[in-house]
Amino acid sequence: MKTFRGFTDSETFTSLPDKFFHELLKEVDDVAELKVTLYFLWRVEHMDTPFRALTKMDFGVKELGLGAEEIKRGLEKAVKRGSLLTVEKEAVVYFLLNSPRGRAGIQAIESGQWSPSASAPPMERPNVFRLYEENIGPLTPMIADTLKDAEETYHAEWIVEAMELAVKNNKRNWRYCEAILKRWKDEGRHGKKDQRDARQGSERYTKSEFAEYLDG
Repeated sequence: MKTFRGFTDSETFTSLPDKFFHELLKEVDDVAELKVTLYFLWRVEHMDTPFRALTKMDFGVKELGLGAEEIKRGLEKAVKRGSLLTVEKEAVVYFLLNSPRGRAGIQAIESGQWSPSASAPPMERPNVFRLYEENIGPLTPMIADTLKDAEETYHAEWIVEAMELAVKNNKRNWRYCEAILKRWKDEGRHGKKDQRDARQGSERYTKSEFAEYLDG
């Protein structure tokens, strides 16, 4: 058995329906069904699109620790039980949660009012804490509080881009990222200074106006 290293202060949390614990948990006796159901609930919780559905290809063998046949069996049991719903459109089978939103989605598809292919692809919300640890440095309690404040102040995409610029320019510190974010907030993400020649790219963030942040 591989030892689990434990959770961290930077974890995001996934909401689970109360009925999962009150009704489903005691009834599900197949590990494959349990895993695909939990995985589905996690994935759709992190989708930024009205159409919260997955196809069979979205259930990864590596992530679930199951074989393809086990995943197929788990999905079939979840659908038979009624926790997941399915709808087919253009030869693609979509799995949706058996909830008011899921049922409404199926009705819209079957009536021709909505096409899943026209929807934006599922996108997971960026986890700034994980991105910080992977790209900038260790996550201290003070930095965690700072990042929480940043999430309330700036667009999540901006934070991700600011960290990418910090990595690209080898300026791996939060003060540098924050300086970029403040400028974007003041001038707009695509303000006049963002209209420079593409060759200059991120060079503006190494100019003297950010000098105090470059060596930190």
